[in-house]
Amino acid sequence: QVQLVESGGGLVQPGGSLRLSCAPSRSIYTINTMGWYRQTPGKERSLVATISSGSRTNVADSVKGRCTISIDNAKNTAYLQMNSLKPEDTAVYYCNAVLTAGNGAREYWGQGTQVTVSS
Repeated sequence: QVQLVESGGGLVQPGGSLRLSCAPSRSIYTINTMGWYRQTPGKERSLVATISSGSRTNVADSVKGRCTISIDNAKNTAYLQMNSLKPEDTAVYYCNAVLTAGNGAREYWGQGTQVTVSS
């Protein structure tokens, strides 16, 4: 069974930066899309950014201009570079991937990583 391994969360001051990483535990698949969604208590999970294997991106307005998503196909790893972080960026960030195996595409979620922006 494929698992998504994500890392890079932590505590940063306002205006600081973080880079999140996410990679499937196995390399017997084709990546359709990878990306991140975030969630805070009492709110529904919302899009941060996604990227396709062809490098087509979808970025939420709330982070556009501050976040860059990329993918290294050779390493099967996606990266989310977050700059100029704000307190409202505080959330649990969940990696998401749609991967195609022999029987079709399936969606996977990572365990989440906490991002806290505070002085």
